[in-house]
Amino acid sequence: MRVVLAGGGTAGHVEPALATADALRRDDPAVEVTVLGTQRGLERRLVPERGYELALIPAVPLPRRPSIELLRLPGRLRGAVEAATTVLRQRGADVVVGFGGYVALPAYLAARRLRIPIVVHEANARPGLANRIGARLTRHVAVASAHIRLPHAEHVGIPLRRAVATLDRAAQRRGARTTFGLRPDLPTLLAFGGSQGARRINQAMAEAAGALTAAGVQVLHAVGHDNDHVPSADDTVPYVAVPYVDRMDLAYAAADLALCRAGAITCAELAAVGLPAVFVPLPHGNGEQRLNAQPLVEAGAALLVDDVNLTGTWISRHVPPLLADGERLTAMSAAAATLGRRDADERLAQMVRRAVAGARVSGGSW
Repeated sequence: MRVVLAGGGTAGHVEPALATADALRRDDPAVEVTVLGTQRGLERRLVPERGYELALIPAVPLPRRPSIELLRLPGRLRGAVEAATTVLRQRGADVVVGFGGYVALPAYLAARRLRIPIVVHEANARPGLANRIGARLTRHVAVASAHIRLPHAEHVGIPLRRAVATLDRAAQRRGARTTFGLRPDLPTLLAFGGSQGARRINQAMAEAAGALTAAGVQVLHAVGHDNDHVPSADDTVPYVAVPYVDRMDLAYAAADLALCRAGAITCAELAAVGLPAVFVPLPHGNGEQRLNAQPLVEAGAALLVDDVNLTGTWISRHVPPLLADGERLTAMSAAAATLGRRDADERLAQMVRRAVAGARVSGGSW
């Protein structure tokens, strides 16, 4: 089976694509996988690191509202569809699996042109334009949540890295804390804002650093590349600031509570491992981060604070008492786990195989 994954752009698109590729390869090592991406996406680094072929096509940003960029869209899209068509033909693709983002729409249209079956995966609570179009071109549509509205949607969850999907936080807690230079006996806050960091989170954490350490709360803080590290306020209570965390599974194992944005992947990973959270939704975009977090908040697994309201004072008032309440943290963890899906990669891989098998029987995907 020859699979082309359209998952370029952000980690929210690339990571589920790679998790799906891993699941397909576990079932059949002979599966050939190509990932479509662009020159400027994270896939330029992540895909080769995971041992998969990367094929580049022009990026086609889809404007959210009428603008001059909307007038330029048809020409840009035409060129990207031609490039995607060439890749599909050269690889002899049996199926295209799209995850939204800049490369998904050209991939869907190229697959439609070549009568190659399409599988769509939507991670966000509010689907983007590419997947809204893609879902109308196929019967094979997977969604992260039962609340996501797309034609033919099947709730499978979000494919996660195996290290996260199989994580036993309790079993790995002591070793994980040692890995990051944390003490094994202190309540631990994990703060992060994505690969580039989050200015609001970093500023608020810097303001709250003294109060956290005074309360005996140690911190693992991924501040993002090119951002200043936050110094420790007390040598006896570690405040470990790093540019980036490569082993998020170990970071989750080390933590008792996360303070973070509410991207779809982050929400899915925290639910899968049962880690309570304070979500600070990104205030830009179409509001999807708030919607991503809402099921966990409503289940009692997380708190939500608006970006504008996150300050050092807010953290100082709310985080230490929460970390001191073991009974509440346990209840939040159990609530998170009820929403987590650890087998989404296998479920999506099964859908991909069904799409290929159906196309081979019928001679097409529709």
